[in-house]
Amino acid sequence: QVQLVESGGGLVQAGGSLRLSCAASGRTSSPYAMGWFRQAPGKERDFVAAIRWTSGRTYYPDSLKGRFTISGDNAKNTTYLQMNGLKPEDTAVYYCAAALAARSVRAPSQTYDYNYWGQGTQVTVSS
Repeated sequence: QVQLVESGGGLVQAGGSLRLSCAASGRTSSPYAMGWFRQAPGKERDFVAAIRWTSGRTYYPDSLKGRFTISGDNAKNTTYLQMNGLKPEDTAVYYCAAALAARSVRAPSQTYDYNYWGQGTQVTVSS
């Protein structure tokens, strides 16, 4: 069992930055990948970023490349999402997720790639 706890969300003005954290506990071995997703009201949960834990390879949707950065700290069992140049359309609940094993060779960008989810943290960007 893995427990994931997100933090760092809040209210920020457009153009500002936030860093989200996801602390993992309950499992001694490293995950295959950690990911961030977001869900706005009335919309599907969308892929934001992922990192393969051992290699450090990162993945982003084209729409977020250059603004968002995912990173991990193995010693702290913590995954981070640095978000810069925030826009009102980035407003959503942001979820952290852990994938225990790879389902395929493609990027772990689908919700079904992940086994465990955090409770989410709200990010609100005002215009």
